[in-house]
Amino acid sequence: MKIGLTKEGKIPVDHRVPLTPAQAREVMDKFPGTVVVAQRSDIRAFKDEEYQAAGVQVVDSLDDCDVILGVKEVPISMLMEGKTYFFFSHTIKEQAQNRKLLQAILQKNIRLIDYEPLVDESGKRVIAFGRWAGIVGAYNGLWTYGKRYNLYHLRRAHQCFDVNDLKAELAKVKLPKMKIALTGGGRVAKGAMEILLGAGVRKVSPASFLEERFDEAVFTQLNTHDYNKRKDGQPFQRTDFYANPELYESDFVKYAFQADLLLACAFWDPAAPVLFTKEDILDSHFTMKVIADITCDIDGSIPTTKKASTIADPIYDYNPTDDRIEPALTDEANITVMAIDNLPCELPRDASESFGREMIDNVLPNLLGEDPTGMIRKATIAANGRLTEPFWYLSNYVLGS
Repeated sequence: MKIGLTKEGKIPVDHRVPLTPAQAREVMDKFPGTVVVAQRSDIRAFKDEEYQAAGVQVVDSLDDCDVILGVKEVPISMLMEGKTYFFFSHTIKEQAQNRKLLQAILQKNIRLIDYEPLVDESGKRVIAFGRWAGIVGAYNGLWTYGKRYNLYHLRRAHQCFDVNDLKAELAKVKLPKMKIALTGGGRVAKGAMEILLGAGVRKVSPASFLEERFDEAVFTQLNTHDYNKRKDGQPFQRTDFYANPELYESDFVKYAFQADLLLACAFWDPAAPVLFTKEDILDSHFTMKVIADITCDIDGSIPTTKKASTIADPIYDYNPTDDRIEPALTDEANITVMAIDNLPCELPRDASESFGREMIDNVLPNLLGEDPTGMIRKATIAANGRLTEPFWYLSNYVLGS
């Protein structure tokens, strides 16, 4: 099998890679008969010369490759008919902006395997950039807070050499007395907590967060049972919540009346309740003035996330009275939003190293050898010009215009 590493074509530019030079070499050594080549690129965090030095051929075209690995959505103009692609397609939630991409994939008889639904037997994801999204997202949330109130100054995350440099930068700052609400319990949330704890922010229970006053920076971690409740007053049950989300409503606003900064790290299913509403923001008790939406679901569970921001232009203001976006830091009544949709790209070498390790250990053995649990099959969105069975629910989405 010949595997090609595609040049990332999405704008804004993404510098990450699915396999580092050393890892591409490792794949060829570990899986006899497998060849890895890298498409020539001037945007990768790893230079063409680094791949060549590792014994990986750098080519102009991937025409003769069987499998093509990318990171972000591959532009329609770059898709090659009949190939097998791995990348984050951002279609499984029926994201409107990528409908035409999935339509093109079907038209070109492409086999699309999405990283997001690659899971083990327990349903746990086996490959992701989540930890790095959490690390950079939390750092950016603290950067945004300091920027809004002119309290301290940090270098941007992408200006740091690596994650150790980033943590050293944060250690220079003494954070003010503040309350931070963090949602989620997965990789993203754990990455965010890594930054908060490293910055000396004390973790407190949700009850203490609501009831006590503190003379230092504190945060609380909120899981689904902390901010959702049954509409009929019956006790929260985790399995029931995921099976019947329509029976539940959000109970988050009590935290929004206490928090200064929100770090949104929880996966959100469109069938589940939103975290809070535009009307909640207009309540005089609503205290959150900075929101770092690390999940970046546009018009999703957080109404202030009306668009993604970029590494070059990381924040914007949300005007709650007029329900519109305004330039960053223009009015004290506004909420400042950080919603960069490619956060790990700010630490591309670290993030790529971690991602590639999971690719080699958890994914490629199932692709290049036996696939005993059907991991690859279950993550295949399209094949032979049709949606696969697990993704038939996308049929109406694909038929849309």
